[in-house]
Amino acid sequence: MNLDIDKDDVKKGVLGLVIALVEIIRDILKLQAVRRMDGEGLTSEEIERLGRTLMELDRVIEEIKEDYGVSESVRKVRDSLDNLANGMVNNTIRN
Repeated sequence: MNLDIDKDDVKKGVLGLVIALVEIIRDILKLQAVRRMDGEGLTSEEIERLGRTLMELDRVIEEIKEDYGVSESVRKVRDSLDNLANGMVNNTIRN
């Protein structure tokens, strides 16, 4: 049995996985930033700089997804990881 794998599909899949992981890290960074802002541990300048940096990160991620045509691949990876995480949480709650 031969497995016919398109080299471009593999590259898009791997890049989709990498970008999905970067998005997850970005989401965690955003949550941490909100916690720090709520904790009043940042100056207004630091808050402004943090906001600009996170917006720039969003822009770059979207640009990469468009440039390489991996938006759908990223969405599929994110959906799969969300389903996996939800299943793990549900199993933990039931046990």
